[in-house]
Amino acid sequence: MESNKDEALRSLSIAQRHRDSGNLTSARKFCQKSISLFETPEAQKFLAAIEREIESGSAGPSNSTSASGAEAHPSASSAKQRHVPSSSTSGAGAANGSAGQEKVKRDFTPEQHSVVKRVRACKVTDYYEILSVKKDCEEVEIKKAYRKLALALHPDKNGAPGADEAFKMVSKAFQVLSDPQKRAAFDSHGSDPESRFGGMSSARASPAGFAGSPFGGGGFESEISPEDLFNMFFGGSGGGFGGPVFSASFGPGGFRTTRVGGGFGDMPRQRRRDQQAEQPRAGSAFIQLLPILVLFFFSFLSALPKLFSAPEIPDPRFSFIPTMQYNIQRTTHGYNVNYYVNQREFSKHPIADEIARIGETSLGPGLSKFEKGIEKIYVQNLYDQCQRGMDRKHQRKEAEVGFFGIRTDWEKVRQIDQEKIEECDRLREMGLLRRE
Repeated sequence: MESNKDEALRSLSIAQRHRDSGNLTSARKFCQKSISLFETPEAQKFLAAIEREIESGSAGPSNSTSASGAEAHPSASSAKQRHVPSSSTSGAGAANGSAGQEKVKRDFTPEQHSVVKRVRACKVTDYYEILSVKKDCEEVEIKKAYRKLALALHPDKNGAPGADEAFKMVSKAFQVLSDPQKRAAFDSHGSDPESRFGGMSSARASPAGFAGSPFGGGGFESEISPEDLFNMFFGGSGGGFGGPVFSASFGPGGFRTTRVGGGFGDMPRQRRRDQQAEQPRAGSAFIQLLPILVLFFFSFLSALPKLFSAPEIPDPRFSFIPTMQYNIQRTTHGYNVNYYVNQREFSKHPIADEIARIGETSLGPGLSKFEKGIEKIYVQNLYDQCQRGMDRKHQRKEAEVGFFGIRTDWEKVRQIDQEKIEECDRLREMGLLRRE
């Protein structure tokens, strides 16, 4: 999987270091682990070179394999390697015949030796004493203490006996105390929080295991090495001093990620990044709701006049034919259309008050609106009846003409054409239909 690529490259880098130190068995183990996580051509070539060296009994790496192996990848090449000086290596090789099996003596100062002795005198789980900090100290003090001790104890700088073990103890103490969950578990139980038999395992400290992991209920725990922790913290392959560092591991409870602080003043920057990440999410939610809010706002505005105005009074009822109910005849002022209204209903309507106020000869707004509605209905009825009449004439003419006009009485066809349609003539009189 693509997500395992970084872990595979880290395992390949560790395999390269084990091969440089002459430990071919461990180098093969980490190289196989890298291939199982994410197979790369460099890892395959590197594993083949290790197998050849194991078969031939040689412990030293060849320059061609190193160039084509882990160091060929940009991510793997950024990890710092510890190389033995060539002069010392050649001297040891002359004495024993194998350059990788002889340990080279390294120089150290009395101060460096005293730091190693102090750290080695501490219990392996007495993390506060190892870093020389108080139990209630802040995270910044833990980072400062680790930075000072790591620089003093790093095997490339300190050749005193036991410096490697002291450096590992310091790195382990920083890993535990820089993680809030691990530190809380250690303060409660006083034992390694990542130990299976400790007061609180790393799997139980996390909310839940990774559901999709094949190691969800158990498996192995592969934590970040002290060397990689130093490189990440002091500008190595982990992104440089001052940046956040993450490690991934499979533990008893499943997949777990660990964050190591990236340097002094990192927490305020992290909090700012978290706040900046929350702001776009809140803005996107507001943008999604904006169309609904705008629609609600305009609906509310359109309803305001109806809320604060009196209800509209419907127009009086009318009929184009006189009946017992509609017994008062009136005529519109536009097309002179006759219509009939109920005397009792019309006299109580505001239009009657308007007519009484301004007279029958004048056209007020209420009466004008009412009569325009009447004329619209009247004209629409005329159009419909005119169209139906014209359709009937057309059908009669086609029936009379017959097939290709054979035996057609053309006089009768002319009479059909001359027939009048009353509704069409009325529309022509009103100027609403073109004369033939």
